[in-house]
Amino acid sequence: MNNNNLVIMAGGVGSRFWPMSTTETPKQFIDILGVGRTLLQLTFDRFKDICPPENIWVVTSESYKNLTLSQLPELTSEQVLLEPCMRNTAPCIAYASWKIKSRNPQANLIVSPADHIVANTEEFKRVIKESLEFTAKHNKIITLGIKPHRPETGYGYIQASEFKDSLTSALSPVQAFREKPNLEKAQKYIEAGNYFWNAGIFVWNISSIENAYRTYLPTMASLFDTGDPHWFTLDEQSFINTNFPNCEKISVDYGIMEQADNIYVYPADFGWSDLGTWGSLYDLLPKNVGSNAVIGNQVKIIDSENCVVNIPSDKKVVIQGLNNFIVAEKDNTLLICNKDDEQNIREYSTLLNK
Repeated sequence: MNNNNLVIMAGGVGSRFWPMSTTETPKQFIDILGVGRTLLQLTFDRFKDICPPENIWVVTSESYKNLTLSQLPELTSEQVLLEPCMRNTAPCIAYASWKIKSRNPQANLIVSPADHIVANTEEFKRVIKESLEFTAKHNKIITLGIKPHRPETGYGYIQASEFKDSLTSALSPVQAFREKPNLEKAQKYIEAGNYFWNAGIFVWNISSIENAYRTYLPTMASLFDTGDPHWFTLDEQSFINTNFPNCEKISVDYGIMEQADNIYVYPADFGWSDLGTWGSLYDLLPKNVGSNAVIGNQVKIIDSENCVVNIPSDKKVVIQGLNNFIVAEKDNTLLICNKDDEQNIREYSTLLNK
């Protein structure tokens, strides 16, 4: 029996990628890279050689059930876990963990967001497989830490202990989790050499994560204990609809990772991005001679530089005289915005809807 299970968290709205990402079709369900696969599908693809399809679970909003099943026809409806409301990542992960435990108490789990990008998939698979081999034998929790290439202020950081553990050479005990720093502090993290970007990708076994919830989030653990008679039955969704809203709204990072003393970081470098903003998409895409990143078959760029452009293939667009801009169109909604002002995109979408 293959004990490896994958939990994909796919419930976010992705409002910073408006107008491509909307409440009806968030960014994880969009082919935002122009490669013929959505971000959710690319996440699924990365794990196909690690977890069999029957061991892959997607936690999302009940609004996105049909979208999920249409994009991942390999899954059954019982593998799509539907949140009746948003309660952050700790309840999301607890729901999946308790359900998987009811079928396989020896399960080994990977938890991954649906909207991240990995350039070097072979290196990614190597890191994940090695992490799974470790957690299958030890009651430890692994978080992937990305080796930083720049003093990034948009990510949280993981501080690794300077003292290696005798259990493994690849992993280091976590000394502390650090909030998003200012530029000066981020530069110091780079210089220190033992700070890594927090990717929000976790590996653990069922026993480890269950014990962590019982220790640090006992009320939430008790709530999901009462679901044991309902998993994989016709009553499961009713139980979740009634009880899930009673969960504390808290992230797994704050609720467990920052509290537990058995956390290890795996420092890795596989071309990772959380694809949280148009700027991060620009960094990933290939550039033309003017350093423009363009998705769209009928886009002409004239006297413009450092722009990121995403236009449907059936639309004809000419862009002239722009420098450092976002140009994106979807469903007859057009965004033209300076990249330096992209933090205001949520406000712009709200303004237009009003």
